Amino acid sequence: MLYVVIIFLWTAILLYLLMGGADFGAGIIELFTSEANKKQTRKTLYQAIGPIWEANHMWLIIAIVILFVGFPVIYSTMSVYLHIPLTVMLLGIIARGTAFTFRHYDAVVDDMQHLYNRIFVYSSFVTPLFLGIIAGSAVSGHIDPHAPDFLSAYVFSWLNWFSFTVGLFTVAICGFLAAIYIIGETTNESDKKRFIRKALVFNIAAVICGALVFIAAFIEKIPLIDWVFGNITGIICITAATLSLILLWVLLLKGKTQILRILAGFQVTMILLTTTFRHFPNIVLFKNGGHLSLMEHAGHEKTIEALGIALLAGSVFILPALFYLIYSFQKKSNAYPK
Repeated sequence: MLYVVIIFLWTAILLYLLMGGADFGAGIIELFTSEANKKQTRKTLYQAIGPIWEANHMWLIIAIVILFVGFPVIYSTMSVYLHIPLTVMLLGIIARGTAFTFRHYDAVVDDMQHLYNRIFVYSSFVTPLFLGIIAGSAVSGHIDPHAPDFLSAYVFSWLNWFSFTVGLFTVAICGFLAAIYIIGETTNESDKKRFIRKALVFNIAAVICGALVFIAAFIEKIPLIDWVFGNITGIICITAATLSLILLWVLLLKGKTQILRILAGFQVTMILLTTTFRHFPNIVLFKNGGHLSLMEHAGHEKTIEALGIALLAGSVFILPALFYLIYSFQKKSNAYPK
C-alpha cells in the first residue's frame, strides 16, 4: 500500500504542474503581453483555463495531505526549513485567486481593476517561481539540520543559484504549457500566430533556464548530470521528451493542433520522471549527506494502509466528477467570464 500512496503523491505533483502550471502560465503570458493585445489575450486565456480553474489546486491539497498524514517527518522538515518560500508561494496563490475573482465580479468598475490586474499577473509569476525554488531546495543538499544560525538554517537552505534557476525553469515551463493550451482555443489566424510565437519564446526560455540549472548544479556540486544521464531511464525520458518536442513543433507549423496539449503534457511528465527517478525514494537531501526517504520515513503501517484505501476510494468519486467538469466547460463556452 505504501507504493500506492507514493504513486498518488507523484501523480498529484505532476497534475498540479500540468494544470496549475498552465493556470499560472496564463497570468505569465498576460504579464508579457502588450497593452494593445491584453484584452483579447485575457478573453482567450479565460476559455483555456476555465476547465481547470475550479479544480487545479485540488492536486496541491492532495499532495500536502499525503505528506502530512503519510510522511509527517518529511512534511515537518520541509515546513520548518523551507517555511519562507512556502509562505511566499501560498500568499501568491491567495493573492492570485483573490485578484482573479475581484477583477471579474467586483460590482464597481474603477481604478481598482488595474490593481487587480497587476496583482494577478505578478503573483502568477512569483508563485511558480517559488514552487520551483522549493522543489530545487529539497534536492539541492543545502538544507542543513545542524545549521548554527538563522540564515544558514532558514534562508540559505533555499536562497541559492540552483534553487533559483529551478524556479525560473518552472516559470518558463508554465508559460510554455499555457501558450500550447491556448493555441487550441484561438478563433482566428492572427491570435493563433501570436500564441505560437509566445509558445516559441517560452520554449526557448525553458531551454535557456534548463541550461542555467545544469550550470548552477555543476558550480554547486549537485550531481544533476548523473541524475539525468547516468541511468537508462533518464536517457530514455530525455530522448522521448526531445522527440515529442520536435513532433510538437512540426505539427504546430503544419497547423495541426489536436494533440499539442498531450505532447506538451508528455514532455513535462518525462522531465519530472527524469529528475525524480535517480534519487528515489529520497525526497529531501541534506547538506551533511543525509536524506529523508519515502520508504524509510513513512508513517505507521496502519496509517499508510488507511491513507491508501482513502485515496483509492476517493479517486472513484473525484476523477469522474473532474472529467465531467472539464467536459461541461468545453461544451458551454458561455460559462466563462467575459
